[in-house]
Amino acid sequence: MADQSTSEASRETVSENASPGEGISRRRLLGTAGATGLVLGAAGGAAGYAAAPSDKTVPLTSVGADTAMFHGKHQAGITDALHARGHLVAFDLTAGAGRKEAAALLRRWSTTAQRLMAGEAAAQDDTDVARDAGPSSLTVTFGFGHSFFARTGLEKQRPVALDPLPDFSSDHLDKARSNGDLWVQIGANDALVAFHALRAIQKDAGSAARVRWQMNGFNRSPGATAQPMTARNLMGQLDGTRNPKPAESDFDERIFVPASGDPAWMANGSYAVVRRIRMLLDDWEQLSVKAQEDVIGRKKSTGAALSGGDETTGMNLDKTDADGNLVVPINAHARITRPDQNGGAAMLRRPFSFHDGFDTDGVPDAGLLFVCWQADPVRGFVPVQRKLDRGDALSEFIRHESSGLFAVPGGATEGEYVGQRLLEG
Repeated sequence: MADQSTSEASRETVSENASPGEGISRRRLLGTAGATGLVLGAAGGAAGYAAAPSDKTVPLTSVGADTAMFHGKHQAGITDALHARGHLVAFDLTAGAGRKEAAALLRRWSTTAQRLMAGEAAAQDDTDVARDAGPSSLTVTFGFGHSFFARTGLEKQRPVALDPLPDFSSDHLDKARSNGDLWVQIGANDALVAFHALRAIQKDAGSAARVRWQMNGFNRSPGATAQPMTARNLMGQLDGTRNPKPAESDFDERIFVPASGDPAWMANGSYAVVRRIRMLLDDWEQLSVKAQEDVIGRKKSTGAALSGGDETTGMNLDKTDADGNLVVPINAHARITRPDQNGGAAMLRRPFSFHDGFDTDGVPDAGLLFVCWQADPVRGFVPVQRKLDRGDALSEFIRHESSGLFAVPGGATEGEYVGQRLLEG
């Protein structure tokens, strides 16, 4: 839970108007009934239910019409703004499945992702779950785990950066919900669109792969606040004020593998660290707001550093109060995770919150599905987590319950599937 802000990178959008002669796509139309429902909600009348269907189309809302591009230099789902709904799922190749089967699977997955991200139905056995919705900024992102390379005979192509993460003293990892041969991240701003993609990906796996683990997450919906702002986590804190920004000159260097990188198939790719972090909310909520702010090092209401200013004001680590005490405590989470306190280590955080019910004592099983991106996890995630392990005040209120590291190749070009340069190189 490093103090690195939600990416505000804007998504490229595409008009979803049907071309002449095609009619209106079933996924691109909000029908008259939907429009009538909105009117009824405002006016309270019942006559609208009996209104005859109209031939006039009603445009999608901006949320539904937003489209992310499948083809590109990088895979979608890395620099895109946070999605309202997300699914993380890991697969293991089945016994007997190897490089050939993996290549066919990635080809199927890429075709499905391209179609669904464009607001089209899946090519085979579409479930119609998202029939009435637009693409809703759907992104589908694919990665490879450490074990994938041995299972496909591609050990020589396994990146050094994919070596297993070191053990951390704060880990309480469930191996059954960690790692995996293949990893898929799905995000959308509509829950049905996201589930539709999850179901299509799972069905496409067929006999080649089986689900190892799957997790569901959420964020605040677009438009829920009066203006764009950093997301809040389930502790009520603005979570991630210092995320690298795409406009920064060294952003690509920190987040993406260079075009000349090694191995060559990872050019323009990135490495994702995925962790399920349980928040001990009952303990956290017993603290006063002042105590919570001391743990984080920032104001709960505004995200501003305790040393003053607003959310974007630099933190003054040396500032003291009238009694000579540091205003930002020495073990505050925001102090420990600062890049300038970790040799410049930086990662792009793109998490989801989760809530999976309550245990028998009524304790919420809730927290953060932590996903961070970097050009090299040894220089990004590892040094920050090691430092947090040694004395982060927040550690008392969280528990790392699962972990994974995945190599996410660059984006596919037209006519190419994700991972083709690895599997057919």
